[in-house]
Amino acid sequence: MRLAALAAIVAQHRRTIVLTAILTTFGGVALLLDRPEGSVLEWFGLPFLVVGGAVFVWGAWPHGKAAPPSPPSVAARLLRRLTWDGRLVPFFPAFGAAIFLADLGYNVALSATPALQAEDTIVLLAAASLVGYGIVPSRFARERDFVLWFSLCLNAILVVPLLAARTYYSDFERSVDVYSWVALAPQTSAVLSLLGVSNSVQAVAGSTAPGLTFTPQGLGIPVVVVITTACSGIYSFGIFASAFVAFVLTEYDTMSRRVWALLGLGLFTSYLANVLRMVVIVLVGYYTDTAETDLQNMLIAHSYAGWLIFLGWISLFWIGLFRLLPRGREEVQPGRLATAPRRSGTLCGICGEPLTPVVPATRCTCGSFFHRTCLGGAERCPSCGRPRPSEAAPSTGG
Repeated sequence: MRLAALAAIVAQHRRTIVLTAILTTFGGVALLLDRPEGSVLEWFGLPFLVVGGAVFVWGAWPHGKAAPPSPPSVAARLLRRLTWDGRLVPFFPAFGAAIFLADLGYNVALSATPALQAEDTIVLLAAASLVGYGIVPSRFARERDFVLWFSLCLNAILVVPLLAARTYYSDFERSVDVYSWVALAPQTSAVLSLLGVSNSVQAVAGSTAPGLTFTPQGLGIPVVVVITTACSGIYSFGIFASAFVAFVLTEYDTMSRRVWALLGLGLFTSYLANVLRMVVIVLVGYYTDTAETDLQNMLIAHSYAGWLIFLGWISLFWIGLFRLLPRGREEVQPGRLATAPRRSGTLCGICGEPLTPVVPATRCTCGSFFHRTCLGGAERCPSCGRPRPSEAAPSTGG
């Protein structure tokens, strides 16, 4: 009984559970791609990914056998256009296999090491999403499109520019340090200067990454922080930006000005959080490190505080997104909870329309009312997840 009651409580907060699962899943992806080596966080990547993914599948799993396919979205329309009205979709597995073989061939022929790197993981994610696209049931169309667009956007942000730069410079070992030079080191330096921390940005011998020089108060000698790829936060930014773009594309029917503004705000917030992360790391070293600590405090902040700050900042943004912004669709499909504006009287928990004596309705033990036609063949209550109650006398609301 206690387990059933707990399951009912969790079902009532399904959206919160799904949000938590998304954050946990992408936290695990971030840790796997950009592992903070030498810290305990290095071991949390796979557990976060597995647990978060499992909870997300549970939370997003439709209840009832008659769950309809997802409504039209920007992602669905864009995919139809890119696939020649769907004619190329049957070839997705072949495309995925070709991408997989191309990545392995690149590692063997051009890369300095055949070992799988972070970029390889990203490419293989896109290949897997293409291979499995056609076998996902249509009732999971929205989730399927989200995964596909997330993997494609992740490659567009993190892999394609890197390949273009390597091709342009004929240097297949070139890293993404250009991001640190252009969009991270100067901005971090400017914020630190505003906070009264004297610093400078310059090249470092033997490295393609920029170095930020400052003098900790308790140390008395200049310290150079080399902002390499692992320190840049580019992977964290790419993961959030890709997830957010995929979310907007799959949740909205049209790209209105409001949606474009929302998309721009999400990307800017992600970038700002990354700059804030670097500022906090340097401030920890500037104010707390001494000759005795030997910059250990700053290294700890790099391994723990920086990652937590970025994830915390993005979590607040997602929470605000779910709570304050309207959904992208006005039509509510059967089997999904209504998100329409509130109306007077007792409302159907699916279509949002008032209950009347004309249309038969039923009531769940959790207190939710539904038109029987809206509930259809669902075996569980869309509100609490309990098994559908046996047919009783029609219920009406005033």
